[in-house]
Amino acid sequence: TIGYSQRQRRIIESLGLRKLNHTVVHESSPSIMGMLKKVGHLVEVRERE
Repeated sequence: TIGYSQRQRRIIESLGLRKLNHTVVHESSPSIMGMLKKVGHLVEVRERE
């Protein structure tokens, strides 16, 4: 997250993303969806099969 705002860095950390190409699984909730909306340009989101 070099070159991005401190707010975006905190959101990425709170989502549990630590390293490049790291994968995490979260239940869909309004707070998670709001965070993903803020950093959508930095992450890839997929529904679990």
